[in-house]
Amino acid sequence: MNNADFRQHAHILVDWMADYLENIEQYPVKSPVSPGEIYEKLPDFPPESSELMTAIVDDFKKIILPGMTHWQSPNFFAYFPANSSYPSILAEMLTATMGAQCMIWETSPAAAELEEQVMNWLKKMLALPSHFEGVIQDTASSATLCAILSAREKQSAFKVNFDGFSHNDFRVYCSNQTHSSIDKAVRISGIGQNNLIKIEVDEKLAMEPDKLEKAIRADLADGKKPLCVVATLGTTGTTAVDPLADIAKICQKYGIWLHVDAAYAGTALVLPEFRWMSAGLEYADSFVVNPHKWMFTNFDCSAYFVKEKDVLVRTFAILPEYLKTQVQGRVKDYRDWGIALGRRFRALKLWFMIRNFGVRGIQEKVRFHIKIAQNLSKKIEQHVDFELMVPTVLNALFFRYKPETDQDYDVNSLNERLLQGLNASGSIYLTHTKIDSEFVIRMVIGQTYVMEKHVNNAWKLIQDVAGEL
Repeated sequence: MNNADFRQHAHILVDWMADYLENIEQYPVKSPVSPGEIYEKLPDFPPESSELMTAIVDDFKKIILPGMTHWQSPNFFAYFPANSSYPSILAEMLTATMGAQCMIWETSPAAAELEEQVMNWLKKMLALPSHFEGVIQDTASSATLCAILSAREKQSAFKVNFDGFSHNDFRVYCSNQTHSSIDKAVRISGIGQNNLIKIEVDEKLAMEPDKLEKAIRADLADGKKPLCVVATLGTTGTTAVDPLADIAKICQKYGIWLHVDAAYAGTALVLPEFRWMSAGLEYADSFVVNPHKWMFTNFDCSAYFVKEKDVLVRTFAILPEYLKTQVQGRVKDYRDWGIALGRRFRALKLWFMIRNFGVRGIQEKVRFHIKIAQNLSKKIEQHVDFELMVPTVLNALFFRYKPETDQDYDVNSLNERLLQGLNASGSIYLTHTKIDSEFVIRMVIGQTYVMEKHVNNAWKLIQDVAGEL
């Protein structure tokens, strides 16, 4: 392919992209293919000779597209969204075109300095503590691992990196509702799954501070070393908000690293009326929020903030001869701020999005999502055959179908069948969680371009399918 061919096919594909986004509601939200169905359509051997781009694109449409779940559909209500937006897509196109490896300042000065300033913007937008310094990671899982590794090194006087564990007696604490990335991080960090202490939650499914302190005291009495507490603002299961201020006091009292996981719900801090969630954040050692979830920025883009950047850098910095430069020490080389050496130019899409939306535009869209979720929450609450399982705090709803009838039935099985029927329809996509062993349908209203009509249509479909069971 030469430049002229590239230009021709790029125009064709951009037109397809615009058509796809304009007509995305015509596709089944969740892919209906069976396991192995796509694989069987792919040849066992790569082509020996060059193939025409027209043939490759045609196979993309015929083979690949039917096997895709359409996350950017306004009828996607599953998981947490992996949002996109028009300005973010355009930035990703530029990023792919330049193909820059932004590991250090010298390999792309603009990438490093834009990242620094965009993180400062985000800090101000979310009213984060002024002493925080930020870096873009790929995901919150990586950011959380960075936090636990940093806590490990600070606690061990940076000896584990060099000597390994001579005796591991560290303990990490989180609620029993915390994301599985915490479990993975303690495994990878060498601390171990058995040293992750899950703290019980209250009726709102938020961590109970008194039980946290009780666990810490018990570990100290047993000769253990409390290392890190992970507090969550908006748990994955139910968007529960841990009482950060109370947890922070405990961490301050015992000298424990406090990491705050606000991967999804942290975006709501752009709204002054939701900053009650972050009370006490000034005492945290690290904080993560994912613009690629609810801030309309293409995956992957995870904003990680730390109180002590020197601890982060000292944990990860390695300086081989081939990475030494004349500007060493005068610039931010972000490859020292995380696990990976290689780094994508992620700041560009966040910059494009913030500038195109404006802070007010972001606030308006987040408020709108919360508003239409609250509207649906009232309808579910008022319906005789449905019940909300937890209060709707933000834009995620947790409910189940429990009709009044003389017949005996299993509520969990009924709701599982309801969920399967809804997803099989292709019209919407929902997921589930379990609350005290109860099967609960989970609906997140956060896709960038979702409108109230999509939510109303989804609610009608939910009632219709339920009525047929």
